Amino acid sequence: MILALTIFLLTYALMLAVSKYRHIVALASAALYAALGILPVGEILPAIDFNVILMLAGTMAIVSLFIESNMPQRIADILLARTKNVCWAIVSLALFAGIISAFIDNVATVLIVAPVGLAISKKLKIPPVPVLIAIAVSSNLQGAATLVGDTTSILLGGYARLDFLDFFVFQGRPGIFWAVELGALATVPVLYLIFNKHRAGVPEQKPAEVLDYFPSALLVGLVALLICASFIHDKWEITNGLICMALGVIGAARAVIKRGPEVLGRVVREIDYVTLLLLAGLFVVIAGITQAGVIDAIGELFIELSSGSAFVIYTLLVFGSVLFSAFIDNIPYVATMLPVVTVISGELGIDPTLLYFGLLTGATLGGNLTPIGASANITAIGILRREGYEVRVKDFMKIGVPFSLVAVLVGCVFIWVIWR
Repeated sequence: MILALTIFLLTYALMLAVSKYRHIVALASAALYAALGILPVGEILPAIDFNVILMLAGTMAIVSLFIESNMPQRIADILLARTKNVCWAIVSLALFAGIISAFIDNVATVLIVAPVGLAISKKLKIPPVPVLIAIAVSSNLQGAATLVGDTTSILLGGYARLDFLDFFVFQGRPGIFWAVELGALATVPVLYLIFNKHRAGVPEQKPAEVLDYFPSALLVGLVALLICASFIHDKWEITNGLICMALGVIGAARAVIKRGPEVLGRVVREIDYVTLLLLAGLFVVIAGITQAGVIDAIGELFIELSSGSAFVIYTLLVFGSVLFSAFIDNIPYVATMLPVVTVISGELGIDPTLLYFGLLTGATLGGNLTPIGASANITAIGILRREGYEVRVKDFMKIGVPFSLVAVLVGCVFIWVIWR
């Protein structure tokens, strides 16, 4: 177990030190576990959750086409036309980013909504930095709301065998969707207080033209088919992944027929292969440390620290996840902690759903505490840098910290009340 734990800690350290090559580190670590016999070679492929991989790849392809269609920009323009002043325009834009990110990747959401925020800032001569920070943190919040909202949600769905509707209602009780939405509503006063000084009217602008309605239909179809799949008993474990992949292929094929083969290259390039390879490697690594008994040992440590109290272990897990995710990537963190949570819930005899939802809430929102805590934050800062603006840590935390603390507190209290 010592050797497996040492390799695991070294893997994490290297992923932090050379984040650009974290997928290579994860794959190399997976190969090392197999070479040393920690994980038998025959268990490598079964360890990889291909449902998660296929869901991500297919969704990424659909999102790429959806962004190109201009539909998100048109919706944002219509939304802004109905707001009474700049303050509410910014708040509405942040909430819109959150709604979008409940169904597509957070980074893609920022790429969609950030240009709208920049345009408003330039027209009204207001600082764009806080506007884009608000968009980024809001998109991070809503990523946990649905099965397809974020990689961590897809990880939870794959591990706990949760379907799309399970995020809304599970075992006859409200799911994590409602905790996230209550947290989002609680952040509205926070954003209002931050931007209340901007009271000027919003200038009129012509809504963007939608170039193609088919990607929007694909996205709606994706949600509808995932909902339908929720009612199928004894379905294949990769059913959701096949649905996402099939719609992604249909969208790409239609785009090629309509606009030429160069579109296919663009869609293929938009797929985040780094994340897919990272997850494949992490699945094997986690299977290796589970086989070696490391996961059980971590679970026992948590139980000792909490003295066996469900409330203490829940609080420790939520706010510990917030803290860790403020500085490290939440994908490997959640992938590692899911089996730990299973061990803890088994030892304490409590419903693991309580800890699953608490883990996802803390890990998703923790990234909002710092500029480097989430890919969406880094993307927003990169956009601002290209426009000639630098984002100081304190500028980010003025928005990120109160936003996150309010959302986490509301969400975790709701989950505790419903699932304790």
